[in-house]
Amino acid sequence: MGTPHGMTTPPAGDGLQKDPEDWATGDEPATPAQLSYLETLATDSGAEVPRDVTKAQASQLIDELRAKSPRLSQDDPDSGSPPSQ
Repeated sequence: MGTPHGMTTPPAGDGLQKDPEDWATGDEPATPAQLSYLETLATDSGAEVPRDVTKAQASQLIDELRAKSPRLSQDDPDSGSPPSQ
């Protein structure tokens, strides 16, 4: 069965995520949800996050802090950290 008329399927491996720098709304202030998540990640990793970040900056910071978060790195087998015993 094909796709409905007028719809296309992206090629396999073609990421659907845009670079945050290319977001149409990337220069708007970060959402409350982004700020809340950043606060949690910053607490976990000992980082400080400015309150005046844009949506695009917040997205990039979230990616960076997720990689540094001890809570998340324990659950990620690709993080390079041994699991806690």
